[in-house]
Amino acid sequence: MPGPLAGVRVLDLTSNFMGPYASLLLADMGADVCKIEAPEGDTTRGIGPSRHKGMGPIFLHLNRNKRSMVLDLKHPDGVAALKRMLASADVLIYSLRPKTMAKLGLAYEDVQKINPRVIYCGAFGFGQRGPYAGRPAYDDLIQAAVGMPVLQARKSGPPSYVATAIADRVVGMALSTAVSMALYHREKSGRGQAVQVPMFETFAHFVMGDHLYGHSYVPPIGDWGYARMMSAERRPYRTQDGYVGVQVYNDKHWRRFFEVTGHAEMAADPRYADIAGRTQHIADLYEFLARTFETRTTAEWVALLTEADIPIIEMNTPETLLDDPHMRAVGFFREEEHPSEGRIRSIGIPQDWSESTPELRFPAPRLGEHTAELLNEYGMEAQEVQAMLASGAARGMVEEGAHDGR
Repeated sequence: MPGPLAGVRVLDLTSNFMGPYASLLLADMGADVCKIEAPEGDTTRGIGPSRHKGMGPIFLHLNRNKRSMVLDLKHPDGVAALKRMLASADVLIYSLRPKTMAKLGLAYEDVQKINPRVIYCGAFGFGQRGPYAGRPAYDDLIQAAVGMPVLQARKSGPPSYVATAIADRVVGMALSTAVSMALYHREKSGRGQAVQVPMFETFAHFVMGDHLYGHSYVPPIGDWGYARMMSAERRPYRTQDGYVGVQVYNDKHWRRFFEVTGHAEMAADPRYADIAGRTQHIADLYEFLARTFETRTTAEWVALLTEADIPIIEMNTPETLLDDPHMRAVGFFREEEHPSEGRIRSIGIPQDWSESTPELRFPAPRLGEHTAELLNEYGMEAQEVQAMLASGAARGMVEEGAHDGR
């Protein structure tokens, strides 16, 4: 099995976006991820257009390189099976609230007795030392709690959420990093541990590095919010035939931009000569850029500024990104045959490794596709597996048109 995490066995007790994104990153790096689903399946199975029930596009992209099993954790035999699996697992990740885990007999104290080397890593709404500890949380709530909609409002009017599950995915990345670092610590010490990755605090860490700003000082010496990031004029620029993304950022960039656009005198203007002055007058500069970019075509601007070594790129839509010449050259979007969904497009693994190269090993699983296989791999005999399937504590895959997948 390829990838730097080959051989690491992960029990994935998460659903929706945050946890599955974390386990996706681990799976792409070669970890053997067992996706444990409730009988109704992960919620994201039902999001978006699909060819078959339970195989929507969000699910496909979040859950490749994993195997699916169904355990009913409301059934005592389902919990018992999970505990048996924990004995030979390296990692348990979960997104249930800690009180729920404790009610299931899966608190860290319980799991540690089964396997003291296990990495027990949870991502949930809030740190357990604060008054919000027991609250549920989703991406929109965490964006609101950290102030992201207010930051957006300074750009575009009423408060609004960022148009992607940014909190879920940022916290998912933090969760995968925490698991990897805990595994590294175990390699040195031989000891497992519990790690908590709360959404509220993790996303605040992500956002406030930019936007605490003047409130970084006590007492404050200015307003909160990085002005350049919040400017309504910070946006792609319209050209004669499209839009470009441009980052005229440091002193060298601005001097070159003023020169190539015929405004060399602006480089000597104290308002624009250094980053402090430009930050103070960023709205004026953004307006200047907007007017300037409307004077040429996208291709002309890309050629001119690339030659001047000023960062620029043509703006894509999600559809045109598929045909972006760079993405096509690196093979980032790949077409493959899914065993149930037919021809689909997968998203590539972005890193390049000189050794232990990660690979797309298998596509997103159907619900319960690997239940019997995984129970067997984690130590259950065939008759025990059949008993669990018969009792409903575990469930296999229901084939299209079949009444019973057992």
